Amino acid sequence: MPVYVFTGTNQAGERVSGERAAENRANLLAALQRERISIKNLREKGRSFTLPTLGSQRIKAKELAIFFRQFSVMIDAGLPLVQCLEILAENQENAAFKKVLIGVRTSVEGGATLANAMRGYPKAFDDLTTNMIEAGEAGGILDTILQRVSSYVEKAVKLRSAVKSALVYPVAVISFAVIIVGCLLAFVVPIFANLFVGLGVQLPPSTAFVIWLSHVIGSFWWVFIGGIVLFFVFITQARKTPGGKLIIDRVLLNLPVFGMVLRKIAVARFTRTLGTLITSGVPILEGLAITARTAGNAVIEQSLMKVRKAIEEGRTIVDPLRESKVFPNMVTQMIGVGEATGAMDSMLQKIADFYEDEVDAATKDMLTLMEPLLIGFLGVAVGGIVISLYMPLFSMISKLAG
Repeated sequence: MPVYVFTGTNQAGERVSGERAAENRANLLAALQRERISIKNLREKGRSFTLPTLGSQRIKAKELAIFFRQFSVMIDAGLPLVQCLEILAENQENAAFKKVLIGVRTSVEGGATLANAMRGYPKAFDDLTTNMIEAGEAGGILDTILQRVSSYVEKAVKLRSAVKSALVYPVAVISFAVIIVGCLLAFVVPIFANLFVGLGVQLPPSTAFVIWLSHVIGSFWWVFIGGIVLFFVFITQARKTPGGKLIIDRVLLNLPVFGMVLRKIAVARFTRTLGTLITSGVPILEGLAITARTAGNAVIEQSLMKVRKAIEEGRTIVDPLRESKVFPNMVTQMIGVGEATGAMDSMLQKIADFYEDEVDAATKDMLTLMEPLLIGFLGVAVGGIVISLYMPLFSMISKLAG
């Protein structure tokens, strides 16, 4: 009997790992699911069962949305589960995703449930997806659940695209400004500096500063590039540690303008995820644990785990949400109304719809605010250098004319 090594998280969100013997991977996944252990990685000793990748190819959220939409239509039409997976795998252009679907189909053919088969590929199907599908299988509404998963992924893709599109313009302008200023300081300023030395012109402070800055960047450009690289490496490594990720995410949430947008994105994601899980029949405690793990922000995750613990102790969901001071009062009030009326799932979906619209409006407002600031920054940086270089020439021409 083969021995499998696994890592995952239990119902409380704590990390667990170990080794177990089982007849096959599907049986082990089913046993671990009964113990409420969400698998992150599972492999047989000497063999890996992690998601295969081919070069830079990976599974995109848009591909997942299309897959679930097609899957739900096939199930609703009455096609057998294995046949659906076989057809979807054959028509999948992404080789990595195709390999995953073939693996899922093989596990289902071996007797595993669809949810447990998908749990063997955690990089493709997260906890939210597998728990919803498990609830759909248990309730006999798999087609409906697949439609909900597809809608959730589509809205998540739309939200992410809105944020990315809002960041394209400022990033492009800043990059353009840095390139222009760098070229001026590296190639143009030295020519003028040599000219001024040859003419013996007395330099004003602004021109002397620009020439000094050009000299520093020309001599120590590797220090600036190395510093930028080290900064990003430090941030990347810090985010891999729980404490570092918590500090960075807290700083981001407290930024003047960008932090407000991030907070609205977090609220939209939280309410959409929890609302979708509750609508699909997932218990609220398990739904909060899944929502916390998929929040994408350590501050939100920590707050939701405290909310979950408070509910376990018999409290309502509203008070711990309000005490966290992460979620706006309107959100906690609406959730409280939903809890009191027994319509929390629909209330969460309404909050998510509202905040997704708020994110669209906030990103547009942020872009409107940043556009003149960025143009002004570009004008001051480039114009300041050009004016500083021409000021000695203007002074010299004035003296000659006099």
